[in-house]
Amino acid sequence: MRIRPLAVDALIVAALTGVALLLGPEAARQGHHPLDATAYALVVLVHLPLVLRGRAPVVVCCIVHATWLVYITAGYWSVVCSFGAMLAVYTVASVRAPRVSVACAALMGGVWIYAGAVAHTHDWSSVAGQALVYPAMLWRFGTIARRAAELARQLRREQAERARREVAEERGRIARELHDVVAHHLSVISVQTGLARFVFDTDRLTTRTALDTIEATGKEALEELRRMLMVLRAADDGAPAGPMPGLARLGEMTDRLRSGGTRVALTVEGTERDLAPGVDLCAYRVVQEALTNVLKHAPGASAQVRLRYEPHQVTVSVTDDGQGVIPARVGTGGGHGLPGMRERAKLYGGQIDIGPQDRGGFAVRLVLPTSARAAQQGDDTTT
Repeated sequence: MRIRPLAVDALIVAALTGVALLLGPEAARQGHHPLDATAYALVVLVHLPLVLRGRAPVVVCCIVHATWLVYITAGYWSVVCSFGAMLAVYTVASVRAPRVSVACAALMGGVWIYAGAVAHTHDWSSVAGQALVYPAMLWRFGTIARRAAELARQLRREQAERARREVAEERGRIARELHDVVAHHLSVISVQTGLARFVFDTDRLTTRTALDTIEATGKEALEELRRMLMVLRAADDGAPAGPMPGLARLGEMTDRLRSGGTRVALTVEGTERDLAPGVDLCAYRVVQEALTNVLKHAPGASAQVRLRYEPHQVTVSVTDDGQGVIPARVGTGGGHGLPGMRERAKLYGGQIDIGPQDRGGFAVRLVLPTSARAAQQGDDTTT
């Protein structure tokens, strides 16, 4: 149980003390000594320590019962001060281990039997029953409250751990996004720089075109990096400054590669339509990564990009003819490229095939469902 503020405990103690003082006049009608000023002072002293029950529950419980014993020994009606003792036992049971709370409950039962002996009661069965039932019920209720508090703390810990895992997963996703963006744009810039250096003295127009492409590619890379890095700013709850790229920008990507001397053809089949943002971005990033691999591993190859819209899915494929492949760069196994493509496909319920072609070259084929029902099928459809 969470420790209550002093103000709340003070209000509770004030309420219990008020009830006890109002019950005081009933003592004479129950055949006990009427309460005088000393009795009322003891009533207040019994309840007053309960203000600190959240800070030292066991000590407060012992003080309350000790003062209650003085009140009972003076011959006053024990029931008047019983509320404070009950609250003290409940508090100990709700915040302390059973071995401690059981002892405090037994203490209350012993004081109750002592009160019956001082009052010379003739109904010992009733006194014994009350001495057993009341402490047991209070102990049980307090134990339930303690277990509920422990479960709540465990739930908060699990939620915090889940939040940390989600943050780690999101950082991994951002790392893959950054890999795709940086790798693609730097590959384009590298190709364009080599072209500009090669024709710098012989073809000023081609050189200017290459430099323009380098400038545009650098600006686009910075724009995408800025959008994604905004996600890392904890204080920024707003949406990104602009939309993420999608299949509508495949033409820009292939044009940029062609201007650098890479032979890339784009074919679009079916009726173009708007896709869900996540599906659109997934397909775009897979094509971007596949073309980046062509630039890195087979800079002299020609590539073919095919985009086909179907009623319930969209298919994109990137193939190259394998010319100009650099064996030293193939099969190194590093980086986020191929694993990132597979994770993207799995995230959106798609299927991706990656591997060499029988006639030479390399192929990447991605099929993504565009309907909610299709996206929910088989989470493990990547190959």
